[in-house]
Amino acid sequence: MKLSIVIPAYNEQEAIASIIERTLAARGTIVAGSPVDNLEVIVVSDGSTDRTVEVASGYTDIHLIVFEKNRGYGAAIKRGFEEASGELVGFLDADGTCDPAFFAPLCRAIVEEDAAVAIGSRMGPQSRMPRIRRLGNRIYALLLSLLSNKPVTDTASGMRVIRRDVLHQLYPLPDGLHFTPAMSARVLMDERLSIVECPMPYEERIGESKLHVVRDGVRFLRTIFEMSLMWQPARLFAIAALVCLASMSLLAAYPLEMWLSEGRIREDMIYRLLFCFLLGTCGATLLSAATLCDLLQHYWQTRRPQRTFLALTVHRLYTLRGAMLATAAALPVLGWLIGRGVWTRITGGYVDLHWSRVVLAGLVAFCLLQMVVTVLVANLIRFHTTRKTALAVQSRTAKGPRSMSLERSLIGPQTAYVKLRDEKQGFPSRNRQGF
Repeated sequence: MKLSIVIPAYNEQEAIASIIERTLAARGTIVAGSPVDNLEVIVVSDGSTDRTVEVASGYTDIHLIVFEKNRGYGAAIKRGFEEASGELVGFLDADGTCDPAFFAPLCRAIVEEDAAVAIGSRMGPQSRMPRIRRLGNRIYALLLSLLSNKPVTDTASGMRVIRRDVLHQLYPLPDGLHFTPAMSARVLMDERLSIVECPMPYEERIGESKLHVVRDGVRFLRTIFEMSLMWQPARLFAIAALVCLASMSLLAAYPLEMWLSEGRIREDMIYRLLFCFLLGTCGATLLSAATLCDLLQHYWQTRRPQRTFLALTVHRLYTLRGAMLATAAALPVLGWLIGRGVWTRITGGYVDLHWSRVVLAGLVAFCLLQMVVTVLVANLIRFHTTRKTALAVQSRTAKGPRSMSLERSLIGPQTAYVKLRDEKQGFPSRNRQGF
């Protein structure tokens, strides 16, 4: 097994010689302490304008790649991966903060755990990371752990090892400094990929840092949410929906308690209840978006993990039967809330209902409409997906018995797998989906 180490460098004349020498010196340690038996070092100068290229050129045991113009941290690493020949590819920053010998435990962990990516976590007790950056990393790690439902401590570590055969699953990745959090998010969002972390020592960098705390911090946050929307949109929408509905419930608890105990609501609570109305409509919209995204993911992914109890409950609720039951339950509530007001408006030309009844009725009506529309759209997706599958089968049949027999032998196991997967996850069989 061969390890290819990529060292991206941008104006690192003060540190590049030290990191190259330390990496070359660590080859024996890495080979002795891991499954790796061969190692190559690739240095990529990302448009450096100082003596970085000149210093790196003095080492014959490395492969040097020179960019004429600065393309970005991620672009340099990806170019190094293109030139690499190892089954494992890794990278570390050129600023001297990471110990190259730590590639040994990373390579050992990625093989033993059969992981896609092994990360050197800078959040351990031996880390000398500045406090402001440590705090930012903890926030990013917490957000990503919540969105992916997988624990992680360091999302932006500049030292990691990746299995070469999973690179195509990780791409596309950005060219800038947010390359590392984007990679972490991509792995964590995909159930087929796994990540392993190893606490490592981390020293203060040599020279001036290229990282801007505020600008790059905002970029890291944006990257995490963008990757969540691309790979796990249902989970992100569901979390946002739960936050909205929980906030609405907390704000509405006091007016509800007053109405139950005193039979009235104070007039100055109109603003609180209008805000509850807004939170409720937002929650219903986000829950519908989560349901549709989850359904779309089911069809565009060939491999789907088991659904959680909450996901299955929501899916079963957003069906034609669920919509009919919700309508049957909502209509009497709407009649109780505004029925008398509608009747007096028709017969007497006036309305004497309290405004709180109208606000609550509006929320119930909106949520019901949102649910019905979502169910109809979901059924359209199921119907046309089933129709497309049926047309594809007819097209294969038209090619002749011999061609059909060959294609059936090729796609039969996959079709059986998809049907079994559907039934296990609470979906009806595909040949019975639709209106």
